[in-house]
Order: sequence, then C-alpha cells, then structure tokens
Amino acid sequence: MKLSARNQFKGIVTNVNEGAVNGIVSIEINGEIVSSTISMNAIKELGLKKGVEATAVIKATEVMIATELPKISARNKFKGTVKNIQEGAVNDIVTLDTKLGAVSSTISKNAVEELELSVGKEAYAVIKATSVMVGIE
Repeated sequence: MKLSARNQFKGIVTNVNEGAVNGIVSIEINGEIVSSTISMNAIKELGLKKGVEATAVIKATEVMIATELPKISARNKFKGTVKNIQEGAVNDIVTLDTKLGAVSSTISKNAVEELELSVGKEAYAVIKATSVMVGIE
C-alpha cells in the first residue's frame, strides 16, 4: 500500500502498554523511540507486541517544529537540523535530518519566519502520540 503521509519510519515494537480502550505502542527506530496512542482494537488486529516489525506513519501536517524544546505533553520530540525548506504560497514544508531519518513538517510561512528557520539550523520535530499511526506489512 502506498500512502500520502510523508513520514514513514520502519522499526521494531519495544513495548505495548495496554489500556481499556487505547494503548501506547513504542517503536524503536534508529535508536529513537516513537510513541503511538492507538485503539486496543487496532493493537489486536495488527498483532502488535514486542519484537514485531512496524511502521510509524505521521502526516507532515501533524509535525510541529520548535527551535527550543519546551516542557510539553507531546511524547515524541526529535532533535535535528533543517535540511530543506520547500516554499509555498501559504505553508512551507520544512524537512529536518534526525536520527529517525528525514522528518517533514508542513507549517505556515509565518511560523518559518518567526522561528527564523534556515538550512543548517538546529530544531526539533514535535509530534503527539495520538498523531502517530502504526502499520505492518
């Protein structure tokens, strides 16, 4: 299956914390842990458990960019360097080089200006666990 989501990272499930309705799936990717909050039905249907290969899928519109790491509830925070800024009329696509790989974020041109983003600048990709989908092959 091909997906339109720009961010797709393959890894290994390291933990599944089961709740009554939702669970938190931890996937190790290049030494980083990506947390995903998904339904228990999805966890069971996908057969997610420790050691299973899985792909974290994140739409670029769900990735926030920060130049300083704030105290924030978002579980996923990945340090990187701005690799590219693809300019658009209203939004820009900012790509960060991180340990995960290239993480793309669609943010407003105003945000790019306010954060003073430029190629080579250090920044963080910040993603809520509820914005991370999980797929298996």
